[in-house]
Amino acid sequence: MGIKKSIVSCLYVVLVFVGFQDFVEGRLLLLKKPDRDNAAATARWLVSQNSWGVLNTISMDLGGAPFGNVVSFSDGLPNEGSGIPYFYLTTLDPTARNALKDQRSSLTISEYPIGTCGKTDPENPTCAKITLTGKLKLLEENTKEAEFARTALFTRHQEMPGWPKDHNFQFFKLDIEDIFLINWFGGPKPLTLDEYFHQKMSLASILQKLA
Repeated sequence: MGIKKSIVSCLYVVLVFVGFQDFVEGRLLLLKKPDRDNAAATARWLVSQNSWGVLNTISMDLGGAPFGNVVSFSDGLPNEGSGIPYFYLTTLDPTARNALKDQRSSLTISEYPIGTCGKTDPENPTCAKITLTGKLKLLEENTKEAEFARTALFTRHQEMPGWPKDHNFQFFKLDIEDIFLINWFGGPKPLTLDEYFHQKMSLASILQKLA
């Protein structure tokens, strides 16, 4: 018990000294990579730790061909991710225009940018990757979810509030329908939406387990 209490105390001390800077940058550095057998935890870890990915839409300009675009995202406050990716997009870019015509989309995220793959190639199955497939939906203005998206995105991506107002940036979310996760050899890990969304990633729950 004494060791666990010491660990909890150290975590709080670290948070005080860094001023939650690591959380603001969108990486829960105190939370190590989950066990590879825990697919739900790995999936939520990948989404919460990353701040960008490749968002794929059905291109209106290319006759329905898939179009991938690097985009920034956030799934919530840095220490309390929701698992739902939110985006701040402009219709001056094909991604938002495509989604307004055909919502079918997918977001691909890799463990590699987190820095925990070492020298392993990003395509190696031990370097985890996830593709969330669903519908990219425009959020209604002046709603609680739109305000949540604003807070989540502007906290993690601090230059976003200064982006040009005349570019008509709007908040979108990916309504997830399917999860494709690889974090080891042997093919994709089975993972339901219920398992994914009921995996808690909050700092409070981490500290509670250690107490």
